[in-house]
Amino acid sequence: MAIASGNGVKTAQSAGENEIVLSVRDVTVAIEDKLILDKLSLDIKRGEILGFVGASGAGKSVLLRTILGLMPKQSGTIKLFGLDVDKASEVERLRVDMRLGVLFQHGALFSALTVQENVQVPMREYLDLPKKLMDELAMLKVELVGLPPDAAQKFPSELSGGMIKRAALARALALDPDIVFLDEPTSGLDPISAAEFDELVVKLRDTMDLTVYMVTHDLDTLFTACDHVAVLGKKRVLVEGTIDDMLKSEEPWVKSYFRGKRARQLDLAARA
Repeated sequence: MAIASGNGVKTAQSAGENEIVLSVRDVTVAIEDKLILDKLSLDIKRGEILGFVGASGAGKSVLLRTILGLMPKQSGTIKLFGLDVDKASEVERLRVDMRLGVLFQHGALFSALTVQENVQVPMREYLDLPKKLMDELAMLKVELVGLPPDAAQKFPSELSGGMIKRAALARALALDPDIVFLDEPTSGLDPISAAEFDELVVKLRDTMDLTVYMVTHDLDTLFTACDHVAVLGKKRVLVEGTIDDMLKSEEPWVKSYFRGKRARQLDLAARA
């Protein structure tokens, strides 16, 4: 990743690429006595786009919700920006929350609010800004994700699936976060819309110096947008690394997923 500087372009590594933004250590989560995650550990570095993949029902969204504090864990530690969230004060946790952006599965926009009003929800929650300024900031986010200006006054029911995902991403970016969590962002989109969304995520990472944690099952996304991939299986991270690492893995599920017929076609296209 390249970051603009006063002397031209510099690499992300010289700007703190090796900083651990999110650290999950030995996290165990159970739901109604059913063990979902068992001593799972995972790191994500600043500037990475991490693709988190696994079989349906393996617990990908459970881990995401646990990291965000929406689900309790039985044991383990979660650190965001070096801060143990369990030991954080209310003020410290508030500051961390303001550095996070979330795009929930299917967008999860408020149906009774316009796109502009949806984007303003985090602003109203965490900031005290004049309405005019919030309107201007919301319009900037709408433009940033590639939506036309008139989309800001539309309700979710008036949007296509791709526009809903972009509007939800605009809301996730409302507070200029350091890390964004995307839960199945291309699910339900046609291949063209999905590819355009992947390109948008990469562009935003590069221009805004974002770190991206993406739960996905989309092979196209993994091959074209993700720097790092972590595979969830057997209630923990089975394998992690680059796409090349995934293609070399002999773990049965990983081998089937990344070296199946469709994956081979995508790999050839990506390398062309």
